[in-house]
Amino acid sequence: MTASASTRLRDVIGLDSRLPRLADTALVLIDFQNTYRSGVMALEGAGPALAAGARLLAAARTAGVPVVHVVNDGGEGTPYDVRAEIGAISAEVAPVDGEPVVVKQLPDSFQDTGLDETLRELGTGRDLVLAGFMTHMCVASTAQGAFTLGYRPTVVAEATATRPLTAHDGTVLPAATLQAAALTTIADLFGTVAPTVDDLL
Repeated sequence: MTASASTRLRDVIGLDSRLPRLADTALVLIDFQNTYRSGVMALEGAGPALAAGARLLAAARTAGVPVVHVVNDGGEGTPYDVRAEIGAISAEVAPVDGEPVVVKQLPDSFQDTGLDETLRELGTGRDLVLAGFMTHMCVASTAQGAFTLGYRPTVVAEATATRPLTAHDGTVLPAATLQAAALTTIADLFGTVAPTVDDLL
């Protein structure tokens, strides 16, 4: 029997799609950098997503769950220069003492970094909550990487954002379309998607 288009792979293979409680997870914040607030890499909805990320971070700290920040270091002179203000973690979600910062150069936050080891050292379980920038790129890639390593990632939709892109045929895909497609791809197999922070509380 052929599965219908609306049947998710998670359901086909019997994966649990229930949302976790934030208190039972670890929080990974991905590339919440000033890079995405203005200039060539500015994202649609970056402000609201950052505000949601700040609420998520505050809730995680209150719950006492491990928090790890991830930043993309593209090197000096790029919009991803972590040594410059443009590449710094945005003030709303800046780390505090005791919260590790993992540096990456690839979209998957687990690839060639110490993120997996850091999470293990923090004593986290399999459930991760992910938020950050960009939804179609580093958030989706990290969700896939987490899934491959045996984690159960959940992406908080309102705490993510992306930008419009030109497709192979020249069509411009609106940011909202790409956002929906990325989150739908994640929810098909790699993880669950929580529409808002409150859905995890």
